[in-house]
Amino acid sequence: MQELEKLTLEKEEINVRGKILKIFLPAKLEEIFQGDPFLDVEKFPFWSKVWEASLILADYLATIEPPKKILELGAGLGVPSLVSASFGHDVLATDYEELPLKFIELSAKENNLKIKTQLLDWRNPKLSEKFDLIIGSEIIFRKSLFEPLIELFKNYLKKEGEVVLSHPSERKRVLIPFLYMAQEKFEILTSIRKLREEERVIEIILNRLKLKKSE
Repeated sequence: MQELEKLTLEKEEINVRGKILKIFLPAKLEEIFQGDPFLDVEKFPFWSKVWEASLILADYLATIEPPKKILELGAGLGVPSLVSASFGHDVLATDYEELPLKFIELSAKENNLKIKTQLLDWRNPKLSEKFDLIIGSEIIFRKSLFEPLIELFKNYLKKEGEVVLSHPSERKRVLIPFLYMAQEKFEILTSIRKLREEERVIEIILNRLKLKKSE
């Protein structure tokens, strides 16, 4: 794994409901990825950018009364985790890779925030507690992970807890089959949020999942 000290870093400033945070990210893609983005899609570091869906998720979390115990899956740069921590929540940011977690730790230090981080494989999650909120931005992308994710939600969400997911509308093709599978065990609420970026409007789907009473 690359050491942060050897990478060229840059900071991006975000403003969520009046809270201004500085987010560290890699400045040069070639320092963290040497493959072909079309041939090596599985290994491409999509986490290395601040995505619109993560900002919408962070904005929603900023409206929730703290303190909640929050688990972020596939955290990447950890924007929702960092924003949640800044609003007083107890956050565990997780990812399948170690490098993005190092960026989260650096951003947390920069903003004087306390965040726990942990490597996590959804197919074999090693977690020692349950959470009020399990969150994820653009984490629904592969059918083989649908069942492991639903099991993870079921096993680690508190009884009255909530799963909150955010995805750009172009992900509908993979998101809809996932929600169809999840509705066996979860009540699902869906809303559409819009984000203006220069001359275009980006549509983000926000899903909230709550365990059915029978589960």
